[in-house]
Amino acid sequence: MADSLAGEELLTLDELTARVGMSVRNIRFYTTKGLVPPPLRRGRSGYYTADHVARLELVRELQEHGFTLSAIERYVGAIPADATPEDIALHRTMLAPWQADAPAELTRAELDRRTGRTLSDEDLATLAALGIAIRGKRGRYQVSMSQLPVGLGLIDLGFPTEAALAAADVYAAHGRQLAHELNELFRTMVWPVYREAGAAPEKIQEVVERLKPLSIASLVSAYESAMDETKRERIAERTRRVSGDDS
Repeated sequence: MADSLAGEELLTLDELTARVGMSVRNIRFYTTKGLVPPPLRRGRSGYYTADHVARLELVRELQEHGFTLSAIERYVGAIPADATPEDIALHRTMLAPWQADAPAELTRAELDRRTGRTLSDEDLATLAALGIAIRGKRGRYQVSMSQLPVGLGLIDLGFPTEAALAAADVYAAHGRQLAHELNELFRTMVWPVYREAGAAPEKIQEVVERLKPLSIASLVSAYESAMDETKRERIAERTRRVSGDDS
């Protein structure tokens, strides 16, 4: 049975493994790596708190997102030692996918069957650059089924793989900056309000989930407006050049 100390639930190692779905070996390994603090000692027994649970769940979330051990160590190392379980839950919430379209895991043969064609290496490179079919472990591909027809249509139209790769670099560079700024905004302006009000991690997670579709729609709207403005600027520039040539 779980014990308690000053109103805080304390878990035995067996209870912790059941709570977070990890083996004793893995928990001890992560402890030696400093990803979670050592257990609290009461006599000869060790106990674990909500902080241990939150940090182990974060480690598991990072693993599921494909982070290597060294990347996990850097990520967790940047979290203050005095961060509360609620603070750590915020990190987990922000890691959650922002699209409801969960990718399907397909082999190369299954992907060919789904597309009704034998995809060339260049086709696969284009789909990967577009973020539609990403090669993962054991030769399997993480495929966005909703976007796959779009990617195939671009391939049929002769969309250059080099352009897809260049576009991917643009998306990645600006995406990282955008993610950093939005995360800082949420961390400094939103999260403190809910934390001071004593909101549960579940509530802050619901807030983020409700914001996701709005944020995506806002990004699309901002992109469309910027593209329209760019086109107007280019038309105006061409008009000025033509006028200059005529004069």
